Amino acid sequence: MKAVILYPNQGLPQCVELPDPTVQNGKEVSVTVKAVAIKHLDKSKANGKHYSSDASKENSRVIGGDGACLLPDGTRVYGMAVSGMMAEKAIIDSNMMVPIPDGVNDLVAAALPNAVAGAAMALLFKADIQPGDVVLINGATGFTGRVAVQLAKHYGAEKVIATGRNQSSLNDLLSMGADEIISIVPDDDGFKSQLMAIHDQTPIDIVIDYLWGQPAELILDCLKGNGSFTNKIRFVSVGSMAGDIIQLSAANLRSTNIQLTGSGLGAWSKQQIQQFFKELLPNAFQLAAAGKLNVDTVSVKMENIADLWDLEVPNGQRLVVTI
Repeated sequence: MKAVILYPNQGLPQCVELPDPTVQNGKEVSVTVKAVAIKHLDKSKANGKHYSSDASKENSRVIGGDGACLLPDGTRVYGMAVSGMMAEKAIIDSNMMVPIPDGVNDLVAAALPNAVAGAAMALLFKADIQPGDVVLINGATGFTGRVAVQLAKHYGAEKVIATGRNQSSLNDLLSMGADEIISIVPDDDGFKSQLMAIHDQTPIDIVIDYLWGQPAELILDCLKGNGSFTNKIRFVSVGSMAGDIIQLSAANLRSTNIQLTGSGLGAWSKQQIQQFFKELLPNAFQLAAAGKLNVDTVSVKMENIADLWDLEVPNGQRLVVTI
């Protein structure tokens, strides 16, 4: 079979011939792969930079951890791979697959699940979103951020505030559920003044943060209290596109009723993972099938992966490899 692998200390993946993978136990299922999304998670795991990665311990590995595929009987499912997924054949865990409904094509089925994990798990399990909450999505112009804006409204947010650097993508979010948009630009004072004005008028209840770094520092500074009573704020770190380290004033923790937490691999319970596969992802697929959850993808063929591995996909789209 054809498969895409990444060798250690080699910058670009290669499409090569490998033996078909084999089922090792009764929980595993052999599938025919149709589409695999290329995510930041996949890239960082493949090069050994993600905190959950063991790539440095291996000679090479098949890229990709999930995708849209066909069971032996032809049923379309989204599945989590036991090993790599970007190949003509793969082995998936039968406990970690979800049927793909009619109305959701293979590209969307491959791209959407990671974003649902990065958005729904944070909103529901870490932020405990409630109807009427005011939600700030920091870094909303990326693929997962755009999904988070839409799901926040679906889960009952009264107001959704979106931040980002891409003004065109920010403007698009106004038609996807965002009520306020704030551009992250070099003018820190301008960013803070806009956010503080919004927070004064409608206190922010939840921050879902995909950037961390300096933008998170600015937001936390805006949320700092002055000694009077404050509403409870749930700040959830999901990504660190703007930097892995921040400076945090102790006054933030003492002056505001704030809860700092993270959402990602290792931060979720087994029960929450099960709920993702049984409820959250099926619900998201149904929303997509009904046209109530919109995502954009760009497709490339597996054999062209070396040329397109570092392709910059604009405006919150997701790159998906078709097999």
